Amino acid sequence: MKNDIRTREDVFLLVSSFYEKVRKDTVLGPFFNDRIHDWDAHFERLTTFWEASLFLKTKYTGDPLEVHLKVDKENNNFMTELHFGLWLNLWYQTIDELFIGDYAENAKMRARKMGTFLYLKIFEARQSK
Repeated sequence: MKNDIRTREDVFLLVSSFYEKVRKDTVLGPFFNDRIHDWDAHFERLTTFWEASLFLKTKYTGDPLEVHLKVDKENNNFMTELHFGLWLNLWYQTIDELFIGDYAENAKMRARKMGTFLYLKIFEARQSK
């Protein structure tokens, strides 16, 4: 029986399960596998990010926009809406496999908003060159 996302451990399960899929994906995998060398640290950082985003009780100190702008630039501005769509679909799939409830739905909504924001900012940064 599935439960809602309730704890940091739940968030960690979501993040680590999601990135298992991402790492195996032929389109998304190279963006991550070529850059992330310490997956344990990456999982911890993203668990903190999503915990802060979902539960509003943890402080995240990082700049996801800066990271995504850098990755896009390093890939010759190759990131497209396809990449963000694939990422979002894998996120939804992982949530649906593991969880059900209000926090699970909120995690989907926040990911959709974040993906849209990041893609628009990447596109905007390309235009300002």
